[in-house]
Amino acid sequence: MEIGRQTPKIIPPLCLGRFHISEDYGFLLPNPLMPLLDVQFLQGYKEQRLAHLVLSAIAMGYVWQEGETQPKEVLPRNLALPLVEVSRTLGLPPILVHADLVLANWTKRNPEGLLEISNLDTIIAFPGGQSLEGFVLVTVLVEKAAAPGIKALAQAVNALLQSNQDDLLHALQRLRLSIQGITRVLGQMHDYVDPDIFYAVIRIFLSGWQDNPAMPSGLIYEGVSSSPLKYSGGSAAQSSVLHALDEFLGIQHSKESAAFLYRMRDYMPPSHKAFIEEISSVPSLRELAENSGPGQCLTSYNQCVEALAELRSYHIAMVTRYLIIAASKARSQRPNHLPGPPKALEARGTGGTSVLSFLKSVRDKTLAAILKPSGAMQSPP
Repeated sequence: MEIGRQTPKIIPPLCLGRFHISEDYGFLLPNPLMPLLDVQFLQGYKEQRLAHLVLSAIAMGYVWQEGETQPKEVLPRNLALPLVEVSRTLGLPPILVHADLVLANWTKRNPEGLLEISNLDTIIAFPGGQSLEGFVLVTVLVEKAAAPGIKALAQAVNALLQSNQDDLLHALQRLRLSIQGITRVLGQMHDYVDPDIFYAVIRIFLSGWQDNPAMPSGLIYEGVSSSPLKYSGGSAAQSSVLHALDEFLGIQHSKESAAFLYRMRDYMPPSHKAFIEEISSVPSLRELAENSGPGQCLTSYNQCVEALAELRSYHIAMVTRYLIIAASKARSQRPNHLPGPPKALEARGTGGTSVLSFLKSVRDKTLAAILKPSGAMQSPP
C-alpha cells in the first residue's frame, strides 16, 4: 500500500433538482403562487391567533392595495380558504379585527425589558411607518393600562357575590384609578401618530366591507361563497375593555348604539365575549349603589362612571383631531407626499359608524348614569 495515496472523492451525478433548480425554468421558482395553506398543522390557540393576524393582514393589504377607488372584489382562494378556516376555529370573522391588530400584534425588543413603547415592536405592519407603529403600540399600552382595572372588576364582582362591602369599595377605587390611567396612556397617541398620515395612509387598511360606500356589495371569499360577504373593519368598539366596564357599571346606551356595540362583540375572541356576558349576569352594582343611599358605595360608583365619561370625552377629542380636522385639512391642502384623501369613510369610523354621533351618544349615556342621592333631582337621560 502506497503511503499518502488518497481515496478518490466520489462525486454524485450533478442533478439540478438537488439544488432546487428547474430544468425548464432554471433559477426561476416554477408556479410561485402560494400553495393552499393547511391550518390543521397549527399547534394550539396562540399559533391560531398568530395565523389569523398574518392572514387577515395579508387580506387587508390585498384588498386595499390600490386604495379605496379600486378595491379588490375577490379574495383569492389560497388566501380566503385558510383565513376562513382558522377564523371558524377561533370563532372570529375572516377580517382583521382589534384582537389581531392590537392584542396579538406586539413583541418586546428586549424580552427582559419593560412593557413600554421604546421596548416594543409590531409583528405585522402596514404603510404608515412610525405613525402606524405608534398607533398600534400606544393602543397596546392602553390595553395594558386596563389590566389592573379588569382585575379590580373581577374582584368587585366577587365582592358583590359575597356581599363584602369593604372589598367592593377597595376594588372600585382600583377600578377608577385604572380608567384614569387608560386616559393618560391614550394621550401618548399625540406623541407618536401624525394625524395626516393616520387619515390619508393608515385608515384605509383598517377598513372593512360592511357599511363602506367603497365596497357596497362586500367581498367574495373565493372557494367559500359565491356571494359577497360583509364584515366591519377594526374598531375600538371591538375592545372588550369598554364593554366590560359598561356591563359592570350598568351603562344603558341608545338602541342604535347598543345594536352596533352588541354586533362588535362578535368580532371579539369568544372567551372575551363570554367574560362580558358573565358580568351581566351578576348582581347589579348600580342597583346596590342606588339603593344604598348617600355614602361610600354611591360615591365610589359615581367616581368610576365619571372617570369612564372623561375617558370617552377624551376619545371624542382625539377622533376630532385624527378624523374630522385631518379630513378637512386633506380636502383643502393635501401634503405632496400623501395620497388623495379617502372619501368613502370621511366621517365614519373604520367599523362603519357615523363616528362622532356614535361616540357622543355613548359618552352622554355614560354621564346620564351618574346617580344622584335620594331626593335630589335626576337629570334626564
